Amino acid sequence: MSKIIEVKNVSKSFGKDTSLNQVLKGASFDVEEGEFVSLMGASGSGKSTLLYLIGGLDREFEGNIELCGKDIGSLNDVELSDLRLKNVGFIFQFYNLIMNLNVEDNIMLPSTVNGKKKAELKKDLDEILEITGLTEKRKAMPATLSGGQQQRVAIARALLGAPKVILADEPTGNLDSKSTGEIMDLFKKLNLEKKMTILQVTHSDETAAYGTRTVRIDSGAIVDTGKA
Repeated sequence: MSKIIEVKNVSKSFGKDTSLNQVLKGASFDVEEGEFVSLMGASGSGKSTLLYLIGGLDREFEGNIELCGKDIGSLNDVELSDLRLKNVGFIFQFYNLIMNLNVEDNIMLPSTVNGKKKAELKKDLDEILEITGLTEKRKAMPATLSGGQQQRVAIARALLGAPKVILADEPTGNLDSKSTGEIMDLFKKLNLEKKMTILQVTHSDETAAYGTRTVRIDSGAIVDTGKA
């Protein structure tokens, strides 16, 4: 397997001069294609900050991050946007759905904004609706869905572009235990059957256990990569 994410000696601070708050301190780890890695740590440990850096959502850091073979620190804004569009699916704790669009239109929105026609997306959309268990809800409005169903819509939206890697930030943080189990089972299915590479941030041992490996972060430093 080849490395799809490489984090090397990454540090990150917020603030200026004497009020600097160092959130990451020389963090290093990697993720290979096809892995399901859980990045685990307590609240404030720097795990979400690190995920955002890996995804290029924050570009201010020291060190080196490679995503899908590209050094993201050397890319300009257009190149980085293109890399994310073609290779990365983001899933957040908050579903970020457009409330006046139905399920299928929410799923297709990023692709249509980037110039694809709905007719082009139909086959992939139908498959993703089936995988995520949303076929019967494709015309439903977000307000009529449960939290777990709304998160499935967010997952389907991330999958439609056929990304190489999914970056998920506390994807079950707003869900009850039943919905949490259903979403994590879906991630496991995507990893096993679709060979989808997944990096999820979590503070939960139970959720982390769904992954193939757990990387632990404490006070901004990687303390365990989960490798023997």
